[in-house]
This record gives sequence, structure tokens and C-alpha cells, in this order.
Amino acid sequence: MLAQVTHILGLAGVRRVRMLPVAGRVLVSTGQRVHAGDVVAETQAATRHILLDVRRSLNFQRVADAERAIQQHEGERVQKGDVIAETGGMFSRIVRAPDDGQIVTISGGRVLLAVESKPQQIFAGINGVVTDVYPERGAAIEGSGGLIQGAWGNGGMVGEGLMVTLLKAPEDELKRTDMEVSLRGAIVVAGYCGDAEVLRIAATLPLRGLVLASMTSELIPVAQGMEFPIMVLEGFGRVPMNGAAFRLLSTSDKRDVSIYSAFNPAGGERPELFIPLPSNGEMAQDTAYFAPGKAVRIQGDPYRGKTGVITQVRPGMTVLPNGIRAPAADVRLEQETQVIIPLANLEILE
Repeated sequence: MLAQVTHILGLAGVRRVRMLPVAGRVLVSTGQRVHAGDVVAETQAATRHILLDVRRSLNFQRVADAERAIQQHEGERVQKGDVIAETGGMFSRIVRAPDDGQIVTISGGRVLLAVESKPQQIFAGINGVVTDVYPERGAAIEGSGGLIQGAWGNGGMVGEGLMVTLLKAPEDELKRTDMEVSLRGAIVVAGYCGDAEVLRIAATLPLRGLVLASMTSELIPVAQGMEFPIMVLEGFGRVPMNGAAFRLLSTSDKRDVSIYSAFNPAGGERPELFIPLPSNGEMAQDTAYFAPGKAVRIQGDPYRGKTGVITQVRPGMTVLPNGIRAPAADVRLEQETQVIIPLANLEILE
């Protein structure tokens, strides 16, 4: 059975394809060296549309009367407060633009206005070299270094800086008193966070990035409102950091790293921490087969967050303690405990 791989690698080759959702302008060329925060491509994208019903707003009975009152034309740009339509006369009634934007269409006595049109930028996300350029859409970047992927991120933001590891044990909690001025400009690695004020203090320092072992789900809206990247490794709830990630991060303290907090499961994007290294590693694969000897992380209770090694992939279907029949594997945990886990609750670590 094929499974998605979560990478926790001390050294690997990494290839990332960064693409715009619509046609735009590519800003890099083949062979160019880029940093994680460099913009690879950008486009103008209208993020919101407003429909102005002129006929109803000005109380016209006929569509033709409404269209004669409209003073703008399709394709024209307007600013907030500009007159879109006016009845005229002593007691003139007016429809004004509610925001800056561009008139997309005028039809049936209604005006469709595209507003909040702003540049949409795609970042490299890792340090590396541009190996392919896709005209008007994006580019592929390849780099080599340590790679740790997370379970959740607060959006496509990029941070670069010195990594400071605060947690001394996988189950540590990040508290307000840990947020010292000396962390300003750093990418901080910490344990569980359950206090929204911690994130607000991190923003005021400011940090360039924050990597958490886990986080309470109540903090999702707060994290999404922050203007620096936040990456959660294990998921939501109080879950200790898995041993492989803890060892790699602890031994990489005070290195220059980058964090990319993109989170788009449908598009295959996951948050990542990248540690650039001069050595070349084997290219990391995004999928693998469940097999004996594979390191895995357990997703479901009661062993959620624990890591182990597959000793056997059971043939056919296995009847689990809850009575459900499902494909399963025998997993040896770090404490030499042998457990049976459904394959759906396993994630390969490589």
C-alpha cells in the first residue's frame, strides 16, 4: 500500500515546484541561485468582487433607464467614493464605488466591480538553484540540506534566520516567560503552545518564524492572523515532538534555516523547515510503500504522536480491537512495545 511520506531528514536533495494559480510574470531564470524569501513569480489577482445593482438602488423600473444613469464603462478603474451612477435633477440619487477597483462588466442595470486587486507572489521557499522555468506560471528550485515537514502551517509565509531551540525535552511547553528580547529576529523551535498571548508576544519581538511541536486548536485563528510563519509538527492537542524531529532540531541549534508555512493539503503543499547544507543528498521522495523496517509515526489514539518501526505488514484485513476490519501492521515502538496499528493511522518518516 502506497503512503504519504513525512520527511525528517538530516541531509537530502529537495526539489520544489512553485506555481502561480493564474498566468503572471516569472522573475527568475534557469541556473539562478535563490534564497527562500526570494519571489519566484507574481501576478495580479482580484480577491473580491462586488455587485452593484444600480436599477434597484436608484429605484428604476426599466433596465434601460438604469444603464443610461451609469457613468462608468467596462474596464475603467475607479476609486472609493467615485460616482458609478446618478439619476440627475435637483434631488439626485447616487451610487458610489464602495472601494478602489476595476469595473469588470455592466449588464442588466448592474455593475460588477473587482476590488482588492493586489500582487500575488510565490516564494522560493528553500535556498537553492532554479532548474526549470515555466513561462508565465513559475519555476522549479532544487537545494540540498536538512528537511523537516509539519502537519499544519498558518499560510504561505517565509522566514529566514538563526534557529534557536528552546525545548529541552519533547513534551516541553512554550510559555510567556520564554519569549525574551534576545529571540528577536530568530526562528524559534519550541514544544506545545496553549496560550494565545505567547503568539502575540512573539509578533511584537518580532520573531522571523516559530516551529511548535503541537498547539491547541483554539489558537488557529490567532496563528492565522500573525504576520510571521508558524509551523506545527505533530498537530493539535498536547502532543510531544516525535523523537526523530527532536534529535535533528536539537543538533541543528544556531544554524541558519528557513521556514515556509504553506498549508494546502489538496495541492500537496505542507509547511517545511529547511536547513541549507553544502553537501549533496539523495532526492527526497514524497511517497513510499509500507514495508518492514520503515520508520512510522502513529496518527490515532491511544498512541498518537509516537514513532516506531514496522516489523510486519499483515496480509489481508485485520480485525482490530474495536471490531473494524482494516489493513494493518505490527509496529515496534521506541520502548520495544509491539502494537497493531491500521495503515490508515500510520505515516512514514524518511
